[in-house]
Amino acid sequence: MARLILSLGGQIMAEFNMTKERYTVGRLPDNDIRIDNPAVSGHHSLIINILNDSFLEDLSSTNGTYVNGKLIKKHALQHGDVVTVGHHQLRYVETVAEEEEGDDEFARTMIIDSSQQAVQQAAMESAAQIGANISAERETAQAVSTGDTTTASSFVKKVPSSSSAYRQVQNAKIQVLNGKFAGREVDLNKALTTLGSPGAQVIAITKRSEGYHIVLVENKKDSPPNINGIPMGSQAVRLSDNDVIELIGIKMGFFTS
Repeated sequence: MARLILSLGGQIMAEFNMTKERYTVGRLPDNDIRIDNPAVSGHHSLIINILNDSFLEDLSSTNGTYVNGKLIKKHALQHGDVVTVGHHQLRYVETVAEEEEGDDEFARTMIIDSSQQAVQQAAMESAAQIGANISAERETAQAVSTGDTTTASSFVKKVPSSSSAYRQVQNAKIQVLNGKFAGREVDLNKALTTLGSPGAQVIAITKRSEGYHIVLVENKKDSPPNINGIPMGSQAVRLSDNDVIELIGIKMGFFTS
């Protein structure tokens, strides 16, 4: 469903969901979108909605109808078009396109792709260290089970029982909990997912058979990212369902499915 956002001088005055087939725009009270201003004709323009398309028509107004600064008689509206009627603007917004733009912006802002090689390399090195630590813990756990307590005594509390620690990992995702990206989700279906802003804060989440681990890759802020309010250090942390990660001011929930 599309909508129109009415503004004057950059200040939003009203929003209209396009639920009807026809909308008239003008100064008189019988218009669907009334703009009480002398620069606007009594019946200034008409918008007709046909299925998922919207068409704008000028109704022989005194001062004309403009789309993106160009005078029009008829125009097929596109997402982001700005219609000028007198001194007022009507921005045409397609909800689906707006959501997709939001997803794209979130991806550009938070998800670090393979093109940023230096950050990805650092993340991969951190992930490799996680793997090495897990392997060491496995060996220690095995030593415990065979009675080699001298080697393993300092690790006993770190290693969960084999029945729970090494079962098949569940699928998981993170969901943004605050700010303009609230509700956005990222499926953690890759071996390595890198999030953050290079030059500020970067974390990496690894998916392994033992579960999901998070490690700090880069921090140039006064305070590091945190998990459930606890600042992250140099050691990897195993994530649990409903953990809350805070990164560059954005809170994200970790959820298993």
